[in-house]
Amino acid sequence: MKIAIINGPNLNLLGTREPSIYGSQTFEQYYSLLKLNYPSIEFSYYQSNVEGELINQIQHFGYKSDGIILNPAGYTHTSVAIGDCIAAFTTPVVEVHISNVHAREDFRKISHVSAMCKGSIIGLGLKGYDLAVQWIISYYKK
Repeated sequence: MKIAIINGPNLNLLGTREPSIYGSQTFEQYYSLLKLNYPSIEFSYYQSNVEGELINQIQHFGYKSDGIILNPAGYTHTSVAIGDCIAAFTTPVVEVHISNVHAREDFRKISHVSAMCKGSIIGLGLKGYDLAVQWIISYYKK
């Protein structure tokens, strides 16, 4: 099984950015543990602060993976183009947000991405990525 994880803007700063919201672990540290916990899965990881690059990666992995875990970060609330890109593929996409976006500023309650995804995991910290992996695995065991 192949699963792609695509992270959006500022997630390269995990571990140092607002640790009270996002924790003190870097994504690279977490990603290493995730790969150890699922040795039979071939993971790919990509992070960018640029909307078009995220779209390019969704298109790339939309044809080459069994599932995509996407944290579009701030683009969740602004990018119709990312939502349109997700809608173009049958590959299941699970949206993950580390923080509870619904408990934050009002603008974070708007999403142009959620409706295009198979589901969303919000506010459970980095554990949300693990839960998304579990869901993708179960999706194919139907």
